[in-house]
Amino acid sequence: MDADVERDIGADVETGVGTGVGAGAATDSAADAAELSKGPNAAVQGAQGGPAGPAGSGIMALSLPYQVVAAVALAVAGVFVCVHLAMVFLHVAPSNTLTKRHGQAVDDWIYPEFEQNWKLFAPNPLQQNVSVEVRAEVVTAGDGRRTTGWIDLTAQDAAAIRHNPLPSHTQQNELRRAVDFYLNSHSDDDSPNGTRGHLSEEYMRRIAMLRLDGLASLEGADVRRVQLRAVTRPVPAPRWSTEKNDVTPSYRDLPWWKVTDADRPAGASGSRTDAAGQSRGEAGR
Repeated sequence: MDADVERDIGADVETGVGTGVGAGAATDSAADAAELSKGPNAAVQGAQGGPAGPAGSGIMALSLPYQVVAAVALAVAGVFVCVHLAMVFLHVAPSNTLTKRHGQAVDDWIYPEFEQNWKLFAPNPLQQNVSVEVRAEVVTAGDGRRTTGWIDLTAQDAAAIRHNPLPSHTQQNELRRAVDFYLNSHSDDDSPNGTRGHLSEEYMRRIAMLRLDGLASLEGADVRRVQLRAVTRPVPAPRWSTEKNDVTPSYRDLPWWKVTDADRPAGASGSRTDAAGQSRGEAGR
């Protein structure tokens, strides 16, 4: 109770006693002052006839149907997070009984959206530039069958990214991820390791055909086969460094792959048929 309130109550009591006012009236005035000193909430609670409990917060402040919906949503999110963390743990953990028994389920969950790549934290980060080049065997109406020169697909992506503040994810990562996918699913002699190996070959062919389809030099040509290669160029040491490294590029030629209709971009089948018909007409003449 504040000192001013106490003094006022004392003065009221003394006034009541000196003027003949009953002690009951003075007592009532003191009680009212005490109630007011407790604040407006206490006065409101007294007027409502009983103490009020603490107001609800968070989910408890919602009505019952919304509480049920919120609880279900939180439970689903919690289960998803737990399952995802478990799958990622099994993916990066050493081989064990669970990964041997349920490895396919783990891979289906992880690839391709949640694939883990630890190269950024490697003790010896990559010091090489790897580019992807392609050449094609084509049939044209004029000069028959011929093989194109090597076309640097990585250089095309670099030109599209340079000076572009918002380059696309495809331009930055499509070729790199495709090459990693291929190399990790094939042996050193380019033999595919199971289904993923064959899938990586189809992926590489379709990327190559998508890029070749946009070249003006191959307009109207029928692409029969394609070959890709990875060119690795060591990054030279900086001028201020005393390190000497060999910057001679190395090449890994992939096999020639026959192009199927499924590998061709949408709308390319018609040009293939036209080019083939023109070639047969030229041969007949």
